[in-house]
Amino acid sequence: MPLHLHWFLPSHGDGREVAKTPQGAPVDPAENIRRAPDIDYLAQVAAAADRFGFAGALVPTGLFCEDPWLVSAALASRTRRLKFMVAVRPGSVSPAVAAQMAATLQRLSDGRLLLNVVTGGDRDEQLRYGDWLDHDQRYARADEFLDIFARAWTGRPYDFEGTHYQVRAGRLTRAHPVTPPVFLGGSSAAAHEVAARHADVYLAWGEPPEPLAALVKKVRDRADAQGRELSYGSRFHVISRDTAEDAWEVAHRLVAGMHPETIAAAQRRFRQTESEGQRRMAALHQGRTDDLEVHPNVWAGYGLVRPGAGVALVGSHVEVADRIEEYHALGLDHLILSGQPHLEEAYTFGEGVLPILRRRGLLADPEGDR
Repeated sequence: MPLHLHWFLPSHGDGREVAKTPQGAPVDPAENIRRAPDIDYLAQVAAAADRFGFAGALVPTGLFCEDPWLVSAALASRTRRLKFMVAVRPGSVSPAVAAQMAATLQRLSDGRLLLNVVTGGDRDEQLRYGDWLDHDQRYARADEFLDIFARAWTGRPYDFEGTHYQVRAGRLTRAHPVTPPVFLGGSSAAAHEVAARHADVYLAWGEPPEPLAALVKKVRDRADAQGRELSYGSRFHVISRDTAEDAWEVAHRLVAGMHPETIAAAQRRFRQTESEGQRRMAALHQGRTDDLEVHPNVWAGYGLVRPGAGVALVGSHVEVADRIEEYHALGLDHLILSGQPHLEEAYTFGEGVLPILRRRGLLADPEGDR
């Protein structure tokens, strides 16, 4: 299967540092470059991803993000072929309403919606949204959410009686002919079970090839047992330059910009997390700030302070292309990438790495993937 590369829309803002000091200031004032997530800047990032032929762009959700549905609707008219991977939390919207929103966005974007179903992993943030379910309960709710969403998308009336949702005579009156593919991630057994039943693409945060391949195998085995065939993907940051030395210089500068108190606070938080994926990220570096290359060109530095995906592909354009080809050979057909700042890094990656991957015949045709 060809490789689908996706970019990231920084709807929480953009900059050059990974994290600030505990007082909220950059460690190096020269790096105090922050860009608000206004629609004009996000449109620039989306246009760059569209220009270089990325298959889609992840539009995140969270306390500090702009609403992903509204952002995607606003950017649909400013792009031509880029798909929008809208992150949706089952605890934030009913599945019947989500189906209606998705059908509307499909019409506005001419069928360019992808759904990234996020159950949540940060307990404090879940409580701020009024969501008091624990980890496994959230996946049980996601299971019901996706069941209802699929029933609604048929356009036929349906009833549903579950633990978390009850629907009587539900119906999506204007279903769209293009069903949005469902991307769902998670490293726990509960996540694997829901993905095997409902997902089109299972996502895992980036890790070295061997443990990531083992994680994918667990989900594939569950999907096989249910007679379903899934695609698989992962999420990485990327630092690609003309030379490996230039790329590693950027990586080392990012670590130098991480305040020790910020690292310590982040690691304490990660140790208390409910997320199995977050624990796997923390285990890659165990809080150390040196020896962070956990596989050739695979760097765990982001995970020192960043929740979520904590691994970056670092190296020359050719080396990064080699690593992407290695992960693709393991069975990963979707990679979601990001870089800081996202506009400049979209151009750097688009001009440096994408031509190499195209010459190797690895990439899906964005025009034919509609």
